Amino acid sequence: MQIHSSSFEPRGPIPAEFALGAAAGFGGNRNPQLAWDEVPAGTHSFALLCIDADAPTDPSLAGRDDMEIPVTHPRGEFVHWVMVDIPADVREIPAGNCSDGVDKGGKRTPPGPAGARQGLNDYTGWFAGSDDMRGDYLGYDGPYPPPNDLRLHRYFFRLFALDVETLALPERFAAGDVFRAMHGHVLAEASVHGTYALHPAVAAAVA
Repeated sequence: MQIHSSSFEPRGPIPAEFALGAAAGFGGNRNPQLAWDEVPAGTHSFALLCIDADAPTDPSLAGRDDMEIPVTHPRGEFVHWVMVDIPADVREIPAGNCSDGVDKGGKRTPPGPAGARQGLNDYTGWFAGSDDMRGDYLGYDGPYPPPNDLRLHRYFFRLFALDVETLALPERFAAGDVFRAMHGHVLAEASVHGTYALHPAVAAAVA
């Protein structure tokens, strides 16, 4: 199985159109276009996740004016998109089909492919302490790496072909729930990643 995008080159920079954060504030926060082929026989649904593999493990460092986060700082994952029960006959998600703009407190529409379910991304926890931004962030919300981070962030779009039409998940679910529910049901996985940075020097180096 192969996955690709017309919204960015593989391993290339993701345009601000598809990011939550931009140099001048918010980005367009549209989901990128994704398409896939060579689907294995027996596929009954797909699950899709987008994960930043380079998130700082100490969130208190993000956005500080008095320091830069070094490249060597320990990194963890930050989930930007969770979607399951994508019908087996779907082969493309158009740009802007699951997210188009910034919704403070999290979005409810657009829903994406008919029948699919959107899960909680990690902005739900990130904004939990903000009176202005807190809420359930469903589906896709794009890159917003710390502007003081010297590391170029990689965003992996991971597609899983599954042998079940519906995953056994509660109404409110996150990526960890999806990984547990998918166990033993994955027929194939494909991934593609793009990069993004808000530190001026890092962004300029890859532009």
